[in-house]
Amino acid sequence: MKKSILFSILISALALVSCEDYLGKKTDLDFIDVPPDNSVREIAYVPILPILSDFDRPSDVCAGFDGLIYVVDEGSEEVVAMDESGRILGRKSVPGARSVIQDRRFDLLVIGTSDSLYNSGNGDTLLTFSTIYRLRMVGTGGYAISNAQIVNKIVHPFYYTQSNPVRRTNDFVRFNHIGIIGNSQDPNRNNQFYVSRQYVRNPDPDPNNPELSSGPLGPNDAVLYFSNEDVLISPISVQTASGFFNDFFEHPSGITTLTQPPQFGAQTSSDFLYTSLEEDNALKVQYIEFAETEFGAEYRPRILASGDTSQADGFINSPNKFRQPTDITYAGDGTQYLFVVDRETDSLYQFSFTGFEGVRPPAAAGVDRFVKTSFGGSGAGLMQFNDPVAVAYYNQIVYVADAGNGRIMRYKLTLDFD
Repeated sequence: MKKSILFSILISALALVSCEDYLGKKTDLDFIDVPPDNSVREIAYVPILPILSDFDRPSDVCAGFDGLIYVVDEGSEEVVAMDESGRILGRKSVPGARSVIQDRRFDLLVIGTSDSLYNSGNGDTLLTFSTIYRLRMVGTGGYAISNAQIVNKIVHPFYYTQSNPVRRTNDFVRFNHIGIIGNSQDPNRNNQFYVSRQYVRNPDPDPNNPELSSGPLGPNDAVLYFSNEDVLISPISVQTASGFFNDFFEHPSGITTLTQPPQFGAQTSSDFLYTSLEEDNALKVQYIEFAETEFGAEYRPRILASGDTSQADGFINSPNKFRQPTDITYAGDGTQYLFVVDRETDSLYQFSFTGFEGVRPPAAAGVDRFVKTSFGGSGAGLMQFNDPVAVAYYNQIVYVADAGNGRIMRYKLTLDFD
């Protein structure tokens, strides 16, 4: 009964918004094969009210294995914990906080920054380094974000070398996002994680200290593989039909594994998907699978659906489908949906696990093709975004960090209302 009332409220709210406000001023998406459809549809994502706007500039959102939702407010450099209703339960300050994920031990891994004095031979210089903070949620006052304690820091580049850190400061290299690997059968692999690392060119380079796009352990554009003890294992190399590549990843941004909430029944695959911000890369979202072969373990790309128009109108692996896909997530429930946010098109895209854009309609609909549910457009309307930078999914709700509008938006598929 409560869900029916909620659905009625949502539909009424949409009806009170003018058609122009609901659809918004659509971003010019002519450069992609099929733009998101903003028409009113029976099968679509609809907004959940109220809008969560108690943020300055939310730069990340994730669903925790503890059933809570965590938001990073880049503007205030805080991690904010919410329950499913959107009620804020507490905040924790982390220097330079910009991204967050929770592992299956309920530790938070927060990407931020740390400052350190470095003696370059010409006196001490204060440098800023990209840093991963491990926060233990269980403190002396009980389980709460406000009681969380920093128990470890992974500082770039000191996790692998102490030599010449000047050339790898936060101006040049930064961590972007983290994906948790879950393996309940092997405790040594459970809670290991991947980190997307991006080379950021300094707009004002020092001619006496040239930038390096590659370091002692491979290129700075990389996906790194860490143990559950926060020890770097190696950058990920990828085997393709064209050969073996140590520099496969180009400006990697978002990353997601298949290990997603809920805690019970979470998958334990070592596969992952990532997004690329490389302008010239035609495939900006790719699936990387982990395989054990007779020659050893290897990572290799898996091509998802990209052209079967008898099944769908859009595909995740269509060339030039995206412009600036900043984040991606996987639905850990039986739907296995994939969600991508693109900050340049101000859009949220939804795909099946096999790469078809949209969802299958109910059996009674008499239609078997996927129905497109992607949407977006620039603005502050209920179905619009301004610089969407992160996406999460939990319990049939999609969360979008709409950074430019300073809010977290929530959406639910009409098919999921009882």
